[in-house]
Amino acid sequence: MVKKLFFILFVFCFCFINVRAEEISLKKCIDGDTVDLVINGEVKKIRFLAVDTPETKHPTKGVEPFGKEASKYTCDSLKNASSIKLEYEDDKFDKYDRILAWVFVDDNLLQSKLIEKGLAKVAYLYGDYKYTDELKKIEAKAKKDRVGLWGDYKEDYSVYLYLIGIIVIVIIICIIDKSYRKKMINKVKRKAKKELGTQVNKLFK
Repeated sequence: MVKKLFFILFVFCFCFINVRAEEISLKKCIDGDTVDLVINGEVKKIRFLAVDTPETKHPTKGVEPFGKEASKYTCDSLKNASSIKLEYEDDKFDKYDRILAWVFVDDNLLQSKLIEKGLAKVAYLYGDYKYTDELKKIEAKAKKDRVGLWGDYKEDYSVYLYLIGIIVIVIIICIIDKSYRKKMINKVKRKAKKELGTQVNKLFK
């Protein structure tokens, strides 16, 4: 009986430790998709999963349109949050050793809010992430409504035009090739007929 009670107590403590919510607060905003958060007393750099916001501090790109708006929205959301929660995928770190995470502000996914307002694009998908289908639907609506950075958005048909061009070229080559083959066959026939006539004439001389 004592062993059973000890085992139940051990399982309860183990589960409690593992489900205990992380204590998270904002330390510093870097831009629209990167922040420093204090997680259980340690400062960690967080890169938002599956989105890319316009640059504000890039060494070559400078400040891009809607970069400041995206940064402000992220900072204001995290500063005024009653709760911040993180959810992770299998690849927890990127090549810069930043933690990759889904960021929930008061139980709302911050990535989806950024995309909804036209302040971010769906990007950097290196796996089958949990919320990407949801984000793509939100992005499609933002494009349709021309929100934020999609204000002057036009559907890119260049890929389709490229494929059509290739198909047209192939068809032309096939037509030319067929015509060329026919021309050559007729030429050979005429030459053979002429040569045959010459040989016949020689026989009767």
